[in-house]
Amino acid sequence: MLLTRIKGPRDLDRLSQEELDQLAAEIRSFLVDAVSKTGGHLGPNLGVVELTIALHRVFDSPKDKVLFDTGHQAYVHKLLTGRQDFGNLRSKGGLSGYPSRAESDHDVIENSHASTVLGWADGLAKANEVLGRDDHHVAAVIGDGALTGGMAWEALNNIAAAKDRPLVIVVNDNERSYGPTIGGLANHLATLRTTDGYERFLARGKEILERTPVVGKPLFETLHGAKKGLKDFIAPQGMFEDLGLKYIGPIDGHDIEALESALQRAKRFSGPVIVHCLTQKGRGYTPALEHEADRFHAVGVIHPDTGLPVSTDAASWTSVFADEMVKLGHERGDIVGITAAMLHPVGLNKFAEAFPDRIFDVGIAEQHGATSAAGLATGGVHPVFAVYATFLNRAFDQVLMDVALHKCGVTFVLDRAGITGTDGASHNGMWDMSILQVVPGLRLAAPRDAEQLRAQLREAVVVKDAPTVVRFSKGVVGPAVPAVGRIGGMDVLRTPAPEVTRPDVLLVSVGALAPMCLEIADLLDKQGISTTVVDPRWVKPVDEALAPLADRHRVVVTVEDNGRTGGVGAAVSQALRDAGVDVPLRDFGIPQRFLDHALRKEIMAEIGLTAPDIARQVTGLVAKLDGRFDSETAAAVD
Repeated sequence: MLLTRIKGPRDLDRLSQEELDQLAAEIRSFLVDAVSKTGGHLGPNLGVVELTIALHRVFDSPKDKVLFDTGHQAYVHKLLTGRQDFGNLRSKGGLSGYPSRAESDHDVIENSHASTVLGWADGLAKANEVLGRDDHHVAAVIGDGALTGGMAWEALNNIAAAKDRPLVIVVNDNERSYGPTIGGLANHLATLRTTDGYERFLARGKEILERTPVVGKPLFETLHGAKKGLKDFIAPQGMFEDLGLKYIGPIDGHDIEALESALQRAKRFSGPVIVHCLTQKGRGYTPALEHEADRFHAVGVIHPDTGLPVSTDAASWTSVFADEMVKLGHERGDIVGITAAMLHPVGLNKFAEAFPDRIFDVGIAEQHGATSAAGLATGGVHPVFAVYATFLNRAFDQVLMDVALHKCGVTFVLDRAGITGTDGASHNGMWDMSILQVVPGLRLAAPRDAEQLRAQLREAVVVKDAPTVVRFSKGVVGPAVPAVGRIGGMDVLRTPAPEVTRPDVLLVSVGALAPMCLEIADLLDKQGISTTVVDPRWVKPVDEALAPLADRHRVVVTVEDNGRTGGVGAAVSQALRDAGVDVPLRDFGIPQRFLDHALRKEIMAEIGLTAPDIARQVTGLVAKLDGRFDSETAAAVD
């Protein structure tokens, strides 16, 4: 196999055109076989095989910086830079599903949030200029979906301002992000895709006019001088050139020879250049090409021959939300849905099918989505903006200054909240309950099970004068966790024996961690430590009934699937201080550090967010209060 002979990008230089085509076929076969066993981003990588080969033949990585926006299409890049062990892809100790500096000097951007690559490229090109590195180049690959993000256009504005600073921007145009790309830019690129280039028109005109006596040559010169207008008319890439960017394309993104020719021209140019490449997401794999929703953007473990899942999971949090949204849509004509290019991943596809006139895909533009939601709310409807928890980070200012300041009734539904695991640091939804704590008036719900998700979503969309947030985890929804009582707005999940007058521990359980918190209470009970377990349901604002309840316990413990700094535990601590309740509090959550990719349960064990770990520490805390702490007491919980 040719692929096994590729240890680094320069090994590509020795291959003939026929061998390069063979290598592309081998890479596609390798990807289908490997990713079907582990899960991962399959469709995007199948679409960039030839493009990545051409990039590494033209540019000299790592001296030249080859950058990938989002990074989910970097598997081919990994293969060509010496990383061909995909056996533990996205697993602990294995390859990351995105570029990783720890893996290779060829990787630059680890952040897998879209639309950032052009900002990185602008900075790297400026650094080359400042340091006089004329022999260093920067090539940034950005998908047409990521070009819908505002950051990309802010960067383009700056890149175009320096007409003599070399920088190659490769637009990987497959008409999709997750699903089909939405918006005016998508329409513009579609026009470029479907219109013959003006160069072909001009060449044909030159051929005819030069054969015309007397007037032919002057007419051609006039025609050539008016080429900018002709571009706008025949192949309207003028949008890019109006910004001051040289445009090359469209190029067949699966023709290595054509790609290399275009990239070489762009590399030699002394300023910023757009190379527009047309690719096919899922290329070479029939099940992906026939999957209209997202062309196998991301898959779990599948049968490689059929593309069908190896196992069918139980109901997911996302599916519960999806079904409830449809019910709400039938009940209330004022409810609309918003997605940032992720209709299927966040579960709004069913709502879109039922109410096609009440769904808005804003593209990869979370900031715009939040402010547009404020406008929708002001206009008299109730928007539900469903987005991954990690991506709401990008719209914090809009949540604060557009939605909250104006007291707009907008509901944000945060999917993949907490530790998501295999997608690595930038996809863990561990920031939302911290950053949203500072937003005045905002109300935040953390459902513990499917029933509570349905109920709290309904409670959220009733609110008309403030933003509401409902957050839930990735994956399968757990079993129902029934309440045994209610105190204020909080559900009581467990109470001590009736004869206990002052229980030892008040355990505040946040969201989907309720089963684990009940397990903690069981372990404490075996140590003779009495425990009350409550689910606040709405973790912001802190329920007024919590402080007097805490005052009737010896210790307060909070457990959350969120960063400890500024999270629910911190808010509860502040509420107790404000109420004059002087009870020891211990908060358990995610440490404020970037977590390596691994299974969720592996990460939870690594950071000590498990029932035995927490029970052990709480046992030690209670023992200290009793003046009887020793190592055997803490170890007994094991």
